Amino acid sequence: MSTTADTGHPALSRRRELGATSARSLLLTVLGEFVLPRADAVWTQTLIDVLGQLDIEAKSARQALARTAAEGLLVSDRAGRRVRWSLTEQGRRLLSDGAARIYGFGHPVPPWDGRWLVLLVSVPEARRQLRHRLRTRLAWAGLGSPAPGVWLTPDPGKQEEAAEVIADLGLTAATSSFVGPFGEIGTPRQVVEQAWDLAEVEAAYEEFLATFADAAPDGPAEVLAHQIHLVHAWRRFPFLDPKLPGELLPEEWAGARAAALFERLHEKWGPVAQQEWIRLTGT
Repeated sequence: MSTTADTGHPALSRRRELGATSARSLLLTVLGEFVLPRADAVWTQTLIDVLGQLDIEAKSARQALARTAAEGLLVSDRAGRRVRWSLTEQGRRLLSDGAARIYGFGHPVPPWDGRWLVLLVSVPEARRQLRHRLRTRLAWAGLGSPAPGVWLTPDPGKQEEAAEVIADLGLTAATSSFVGPFGEIGTPRQVVEQAWDLAEVEAAYEEFLATFADAAPDGPAEVLAHQIHLVHAWRRFPFLDPKLPGELLPEEWAGARAAALFERLHEKWGPVAQQEWIRLTGT
């Protein structure tokens, strides 16, 4: 049976709390989960039908397809009066990178050697768009900011990734980096509290657990919808959770339980969801 009587979809009583997002965002989840692993093009109607099972109206689904194509991630071709869609090379690259981050995100963090990577980045206050891009990309890389112009992570191995971000944004000349252990003033936990809102992250994990722990889809169509919503809900955690070592996390960290649940359900529902996708697409 489904977890909500009124919708028949997984966890949809909590979709707003989980940040139910746009048709385009759900489309990207569908593309990454079902289209990326295959070389076959997908008919417009198939994508509209699948998104319809997720309560996305046909008009919104068509707009999402058009927008995603305009961004260079999809390309269409016509067979008679019907249109089908394929991922571009750029689309495959983007979704492959995202899939690697999403599906590998729950893996345990290696033992910590006590060292930190610290970046000092000078961006003029007037360049707000650049500051936003910097914040978005460094947060995606797992860095936090305890003070303006200061970014850090307890994983010095991320220095190369951070350097690429800095170079891409043209900030190399305005950035310095330091790697080393914590000093005698203050404590690492104080810095963590200043750099990341772990209470907010843990609350999101608890919401994920409450949403999916008792999910029990009935039939292939519901399994497919559950699988999409499971991945869609999980894919935001690489943005929220900096994946700190256990020494810096609260006791009974909900992220570990959430990761275990995601892996178990994704593996459990995956085969049925993939078979239902194959049935819908006729591939």
